[in-house]
Amino acid sequence: MYALILAGGSGTRLWPYSRSSRPKQFLSFNGQATMLQETVQRVLPLIPSERILVATSAAYAELVAEQLPDLPPENILIEPCGRGTAPCIGLAALTLRRRDADAVMAVLSADHQIEHADRLRLALSLGAELAQQGALITLGVEPTIPSTAYGYIRSGELVTSNNDLTAYKVDAFVEKPDADRAYHYLNSGDYLWNAGIFVWRADRILEEIGRYRPALASLLATIDKATDLREMQQTIDALWPSAENIAIDVAVLEQTDSAMVISIPLGWSDVGDWAALADTLPIDEFGNSIVGDHMALNTYDSLIYGQSRTVIAIGVAELLIIDTEDALLVCPRSCAQDVKAAVIQLREHLERLA
Repeated sequence: MYALILAGGSGTRLWPYSRSSRPKQFLSFNGQATMLQETVQRVLPLIPSERILVATSAAYAELVAEQLPDLPPENILIEPCGRGTAPCIGLAALTLRRRDADAVMAVLSADHQIEHADRLRLALSLGAELAQQGALITLGVEPTIPSTAYGYIRSGELVTSNNDLTAYKVDAFVEKPDADRAYHYLNSGDYLWNAGIFVWRADRILEEIGRYRPALASLLATIDKATDLREMQQTIDALWPSAENIAIDVAVLEQTDSAMVISIPLGWSDVGDWAALADTLPIDEFGNSIVGDHMALNTYDSLIYGQSRTVIAIGVAELLIIDTEDALLVCPRSCAQDVKAAVIQLREHLERLA
């Protein structure tokens, strides 16, 4: 088995700690390994470094090499620009098929948090077995709250069940719901969070891309004509901006009849915003998650994240207080997903001033 780690995102919802020059996958939120390094550590007992590929942008290629010194340089796939997960996964599948005609690939994001790495490896191993039969596997997590921040999967016919691992045929992929539907999904027992972790044979995903996205398949076929890595990168640089910008879920998984989902408790979070990060951190007796030097008086259910100075919070509740060397973010926890929009406005403001 091989692994593809997606590490090209900008992580704007975790501003001001996550910046375009060093987004969240290259940061540590526990004072130890970065999120990218933790992702690699989770799969290393199952997949050695020489079988791990990392897809990223040219701006982050040096960061990847710096944080993963054991990764072979040729295992860093450089995208000239972000075009969604479907082109990226297609390119990695093409690369692996050139190396190994029978390659099975697991696809993981560099910015997810997983509490139970051993269960992840069990799920990937089962996924590899099912992938050898032609299935396209995605991992699903039983929802614990009616989240409107995640996509969902409606499970269908049971395929196999073993201990904590249960595999189903996929009945449907569902986009992020509103609050009422999220409550229905939680209570029905038929829906799983889409963890965005996949397993399939490289040749099978390329076959399905060819079936449902022929223009993308044609672009990949042109890249595949390159005779060496240098020519391949030159072709990617020339053609990539014209690739369709689309997620693999939309491009293939929502249309194929070969999709299966493995349900497993992972302690998973995509750490998509500060509120999601707070849910992964220890809390004190007042419901607060605290990182850094702080003093909290009559403060409840808040995240206080300080890096450079003492943060004092008095008489507040359900806030996000994120303090870095050059910026301060304060907002209700309920507005965590609006941070991205605020960053976009900030960039536009700075551009007008320039």
